[in-house]
Amino acid sequence: MRLSFLLPLLAVATLAAPLAAREPATPEQRLGRLEHQVRQVQRQVFPKGQPADTAGLVDDPAATKDSVDTLTTRLDAVERQMSDLVRTSEENSHRLSVMETDLARLRAEQDSRFKSIESGATAAANPTALGDGATPAAIVSPAATTPATAVVPDVETGGEIAYTKGFDLWNAKKYDAAITQLRTMAAAFPGHRRVSWANNLVGRAQLDKGQPRAAAEALLANYRGNPKGERAADSLFYLGQSLVKLGQPSQACKAYSELQAVYGSTLRAPLKAMLPAALAQSKCG
Repeated sequence: MRLSFLLPLLAVATLAAPLAAREPATPEQRLGRLEHQVRQVQRQVFPKGQPADTAGLVDDPAATKDSVDTLTTRLDAVERQMSDLVRTSEENSHRLSVMETDLARLRAEQDSRFKSIESGATAAANPTALGDGATPAAIVSPAATTPATAVVPDVETGGEIAYTKGFDLWNAKKYDAAITQLRTMAAAFPGHRRVSWANNLVGRAQLDKGQPRAAAEALLANYRGNPKGERAADSLFYLGQSLVKLGQPSQACKAYSELQAVYGSTLRAPLKAMLPAALAQSKCG
């Protein structure tokens, strides 16, 4: 009997849910609808007659004002919840639209910056394309004379963007494209702190693609050309790795020995962690 009493209430709650998604009803319409629903519930719960006629004569409990009020309160709550859900859905839809717009704008700005860097780097790598008296520095210098609408990033930002693009290519195992990009970056932004990084990564890319001799030459040049560069120590370590690939473990031991002598306690943590295994591999005494 208790289960049969719950079913009409569930039916009423189900009917009330989609109504909240429509246009708001007037107080008179809402009251009339609730009264109609309550009468439907009463007919299903008390099929033998009105509550007053059946009270005390059957097992069904008599409907009271409190029970009707409770039902009305529950219907009110269902309508409020549906209204809140609709409002939340609309707010989320708006937020998603704003996020998509912002993402599209950021992508467009990033593409514009990369294209500007690529055009400047290409011209810097091909001086004949610059015209008489022009220099690569004129392309990337913030003080260069350019049209007012041109987008020319400063040297620091431009170097970061160019290096990051090369790193991403290397990380994606597109070694040839990475080597080209990193060499272009080093030529276009001389003196930038990332040049040491770029030259080191060129050597690592060559080592990764199975060219240990070319890698050894690039890594040695980076170390000797700028021993105080941020990735000079890395180049010395990977020079040892390249020499091992070339079948010259004794020369690799010399590279590792110089690495420890020159940089010692200033070695980056990853190099410190890899060095013992490298020494063991080359059987360095």
